[in-house]
Amino acid sequence: MDFDLSEEQQRLQDDAVRFARAALAGDMIRRDREGTFDRDGWQRCAEFGLLRMPVAREHAGLGLGLTDVIAVMEGLGYGCRDQGLLFSINAHLWTNSIPISIYGSEAQKQRYLEPLSDGTLIGANGASEPDAGSDVFSMKTRAVRRGDGYLLNGRKTFVTNASVAGLYVVYATLDPALGPMGITAFLVERGTPGLSIGKPLEKMGLRSSPMAELIFEDCHVPVENRLGREGRGAEVFECSMVWERGSILASCLGVMRRQLEECLSQARSRRQFGQPIGRFQAISHALVEMKVRLDVCRMLVYRVGALKDRGRPALLESAMAKLHVSESYVASCMDAMRIFGGYGYMTEQQVERDLRDALGSIFYSGTSEMQRNIIARSLKL
Repeated sequence: MDFDLSEEQQRLQDDAVRFARAALAGDMIRRDREGTFDRDGWQRCAEFGLLRMPVAREHAGLGLGLTDVIAVMEGLGYGCRDQGLLFSINAHLWTNSIPISIYGSEAQKQRYLEPLSDGTLIGANGASEPDAGSDVFSMKTRAVRRGDGYLLNGRKTFVTNASVAGLYVVYATLDPALGPMGITAFLVERGTPGLSIGKPLEKMGLRSSPMAELIFEDCHVPVENRLGREGRGAEVFECSMVWERGSILASCLGVMRRQLEECLSQARSRRQFGQPIGRFQAISHALVEMKVRLDVCRMLVYRVGALKDRGRPALLESAMAKLHVSESYVASCMDAMRIFGGYGYMTEQQVERDLRDALGSIFYSGTSEMQRNIIARSLKL
């Protein structure tokens, strides 16, 4: 399997790097400190075409393959310091636009995919609950059929984009006794009576990506806003997770590449005990580990893209990519901190923020432990 980018994919990635450096280079230190979402940056990403890329041409998209989008996201991660914005875009694409593209009715696609693609509508995903995180299918949010729709009651937490989104893909159970077979997916618009947004959730990292709770109190959702058939919500959720797990860390590949370059520069220019610190074995070996991690992670992520582009399942491969890339991302950020030493601990250097942002990757889209469970099941232990 060839993981080299095609000429067109390389052009897309190079364009993404240039775009990110020119259009997404705001005061990231301040916005991280204040937890500010870059709505203008979101719109610039839409105008760049990012939100249209994986959506079919007949529904206002560009119809690009997943490998193409991964190449672009890697370029954005390399050129953009705002990993929170890129995280929000990933949530929007893989847990909102993609499930609508795959499971939505033609009317739903016509109604939602254009505004989701042009930046006017931000998407979010409501699955996790206070007592249903890794065990997501034990959710307690109920959906009860009432006349021409459903009444939703419950609470969702850790909802990325909650406070800025206009459309939510929400999962609820028709009957807890049915387990996963009782889960159904719904499209809930902002402003629907009975839906309220909870207080913002303050995070350690990815602070420019807003997060809050969703609260449903007799929230009436018309039957035409059900996404897929009744009892098919678990399938919709798992499908979106495969896309997300295989893609959400593509931007982190760019961060790891930029990080390696910055650490190499530091190792060559910083002198201690009369020589560049890169000549010390401890530093040189850390740089070697960063290089090896980066190359292995790229192959894992691009393999998922290649499989999805061929219409093949990638449950195992996306779990492996999510596990290894997230753990490697954290490890490389820790190495960068050590190479920069006290300077890396300072906010101005922006190394410590990379570490704070990276730590979330071992939890979101399924924890590392859950990815190990998925991989173990494939081994038929």
